[in-house]
Amino acid sequence: MDYRKKHEISVYLTEEQLNRRIAEIGAQITERFAGESVYLVCILKGSVFFTTELAKRIALPMTIDFMCVSSYGAQTKSSGVVNIKKDLEHSIEGENVIIVEDIVDSGNTLSRLSKLFESRNPKTLTICTLLDKPERRTVDDLQVDYTGFVIPDKFVVGFGLDYDQRYRNLPYIGFVEDAD
Repeated sequence: MDYRKKHEISVYLTEEQLNRRIAEIGAQITERFAGESVYLVCILKGSVFFTTELAKRIALPMTIDFMCVSSYGAQTKSSGVVNIKKDLEHSIEGENVIIVEDIVDSGNTLSRLSKLFESRNPKTLTICTLLDKPERRTVDDLQVDYTGFVIPDKFVVGFGLDYDQRYRNLPYIGFVEDAD
């Protein structure tokens, strides 16, 4: 496929739907951790839009940190090893850690990342994802605590998700109709 061409994208989740659901998740997190602080970990790059919108809707003291991981390298199939490209800047020991992801499909990388985080002794560890494709899940040990939307197994872009580094800036989630 020629990545330079313009792709046909159909809107699946509008900006209004996204904002409404993110507000609901923010309220749930605020209620669950009332009287405490949270440590949001944004998994780069795709989660940055979701993380910033979610953070604005959590009425608690918080720390935001960023991590960049890969389990693919130059391959299209996961190697099964989490390669940390950018680690957290601070210790998460004793913190209420919330891993913020843009999308969960197979769950392999997030499962391994959760084990790594558990070894760093957080007070609590929860996972929050904007999108979930449970029919693609290949791991049984992954618990997603907060899910924005369960979506079908189609290629999506927008609101941080990309297609060859393009379309991240769309204010909605759309299906790429001509994706291979």
